[in-house]
Amino acid sequence: MNRRCLASVVVLAAFAASCTENAGEPTGLETVPSLAASGPVAHGAGGGGYILPLGGVDLPGTFAFGALQFADGAVQGRLRFTLEVSGVADLGLADGRVDIHGEVTCVTDDPANDRLWVGGVVTRNASTQPDFRDDPTTQVGGDVWFRAVDYGQGAGADQPDRVTFVGFEGSAGIITSEEYCETQPWPDDDARTNEVVSGNIQVH
Repeated sequence: MNRRCLASVVVLAAFAASCTENAGEPTGLETVPSLAASGPVAHGAGGGGYILPLGGVDLPGTFAFGALQFADGAVQGRLRFTLEVSGVADLGLADGRVDIHGEVTCVTDDPANDRLWVGGVVTRNASTQPDFRDDPTTQVGGDVWFRAVDYGQGAGADQPDRVTFVGFEGSAGIITSEEYCETQPWPDDDARTNEVVSGNIQVH
């Protein structure tokens, strides 16, 4: 089963830790990447946490990202997504870790609904899960993207924040990160997003 089929069978949980280029295995939830603004910031977003996978398949993961858009349109940010795939051979999925690092190249938001679309480029693929390790679209230099929604903070939140797993060239017919940020896809009922069960997303 290829990577796109994998994404359609189960809603993938995300792990993005500190987004450093450390080759070691993450030992737990790490911090959102620290970004030093180089000018006036128009928009900013960041988040990190553990994900509740959907579809009744227990594939543990966490995520973190940071993204800034400056008043002149320039963008800065980093992301990391990983996922532990294990014990789902009946779905045609080989065991292994999905581990994708990226640099943010575009970010757009919908302030009325606190939704965010982030696009970037893969800077490292440390995956051992074959579908993600070997797919040409997941390699360094390829486009990568995700979307998220901020439902509020702490006890005052309407419901838990949500985030998708990352998409790559050809996912849902989208080819580039820029196209993803511009078109801002958001299916009804937060389809194909994962509940953040521990952690937080903030869209400013």
